[in-house]
Amino acid sequence: MAGADGDDSLYPIAVLIDELRNEDVQPPLESLATVEETVVRDKAVESLRKISQEHSPVDLEVHFEPLVKRLASGDWFTSRTSACGLFSVCYPRVSSTVKAEIRQHFRTLCSDDTPMVRRAAASKLGEFAKVLELDYVKSDIISLFTALASDEQDSVRLLAVEACVSIATLLPQEDLETLVMPTLRQAAEDKSWRVRYMVADKFSELQKAVGPEITKNDLVPAFQNLLKDCEAEVRAAAANKVKEFCENLPEDNREQIIMTHILPCVKELVSDTNQHVKSALASVIMGLSTILGKDNTIEHLLPLFLAQLKDECPEVRLNIISNLDCVNEVIGIRQLSQSLLPAIVELAEDAKWRVRLAIIEYMPLLAGQLGVEFFDEKLNTLCMAWLIDHVYAIREAATCNLMKLVEKFGAEWAQNTIVPKVLGMANDPNYLHRMTTLFCINVIVHCCGYPYREITTKQMLPVVLKMSNDQVANVRFNVAKSLQKIGPVLDSNALQTEVKPVLEKLASDTDMDVKYFAQEAISGECLSSSTIVDKLNT
Repeated sequence: MAGADGDDSLYPIAVLIDELRNEDVQPPLESLATVEETVVRDKAVESLRKISQEHSPVDLEVHFEPLVKRLASGDWFTSRTSACGLFSVCYPRVSSTVKAEIRQHFRTLCSDDTPMVRRAAASKLGEFAKVLELDYVKSDIISLFTALASDEQDSVRLLAVEACVSIATLLPQEDLETLVMPTLRQAAEDKSWRVRYMVADKFSELQKAVGPEITKNDLVPAFQNLLKDCEAEVRAAAANKVKEFCENLPEDNREQIIMTHILPCVKELVSDTNQHVKSALASVIMGLSTILGKDNTIEHLLPLFLAQLKDECPEVRLNIISNLDCVNEVIGIRQLSQSLLPAIVELAEDAKWRVRLAIIEYMPLLAGQLGVEFFDEKLNTLCMAWLIDHVYAIREAATCNLMKLVEKFGAEWAQNTIVPKVLGMANDPNYLHRMTTLFCINVIVHCCGYPYREITTKQMLPVVLKMSNDQVANVRFNVAKSLQKIGPVLDSNALQTEVKPVLEKLASDTDMDVKYFAQEAISGECLSSSTIVDKLNT
């Protein structure tokens, strides 16, 4: 039976070999490129594109180009959609006669009765344009682009917008106004929000493709309209591009264009009714400060930042706080500090734990910008409160935050400010908080290291050793793990007289996990004889 099963498993391969030997060849990839399942078709086309590169120009014309023709004229739309992805790979290396046939096939598919085929053709229009001679781009591609951009299906029209970027980069500047811009203007005002969304999403790429003059005359008013669009999705996509669009404006009149045309729209978006729009703007608006400079930032942008720091939506406040470094470079963060504090406190105490988690991640950045005095006075209490949050992910992030703060402010700051508060948690009635004490000690020891081992030996080690008598097994086995991490910075005397007896006691604990981790620590690096000899020698 096993032999029979083995034969059955090889049957499909035998059939494939038999078909490949047959004189009436129907290539497998051609068949797969016509199936109904999109993922299979796409993979077949991807393989055919790779195979085409291995063909000589002669073989392309004899074998590959006929395959593309068969797919392009297939009865089922599936084969015709697959053909759209193959024209560009064979076009550059075939004769002019065959090139003409390929262009004709592509034209036919661009006006196919089936929307799915026109969609496929529109998605490959830019790619096909890149391999065509410039004359044919002007004579063939532009007319196809115009037709697809006016298609009755918005799913086709929005793909034509994508192609617009590629086409615009291929044409000389003098041809853009007549050949591309009428269609682009039409797309920017399309009745379908999806098409306008695509224009907004591709705006920076379009801006680079058409150059500074057309940007100034055509794209600035178009961008204003997109920022004021009636659909929130379009406004959000445009808001996301504000910084990039402003950066790419011509330098000679960049400031004037931003102040006159863009900033009024931005001011309206700060109080938009949709939180996604406000959040998108908040993620980029701080970048305008480096473009507009100190005076404009203080006079015009600072009021907007302050308003966003008080926004009801946590994502808006978070996005502003996460980009504070941009403003710090231009005006210094002190200008924002009084408004920052209430925003940070609200986020730190937000009911959603993911919001609290996000603000923790930005705390080291804020600490570095605000300085140690401001941090100790205003934010230190928050950081300690996170260590006893009821959500484990918050306590874990707060411990990592502590490590980064010690790295930023130094071991002396840790000894005076952090260590006493952390050690105080060792007596907390909640065992989870007592465990957090151990986690914090681990990271502080890691940051302070060997040069500051006195902090470890005299302040932290006694607390860890005392916690070995904790009634909760989870605390006791974390004591064993902590001792293993602390060991490398202790001297040999402390290891032998203080650490080893405690670990030996834990190794005979009634709890299996405690015993396991204690034995791991004993056999590990911290108590090995070679380590102790090394310490004695130093």
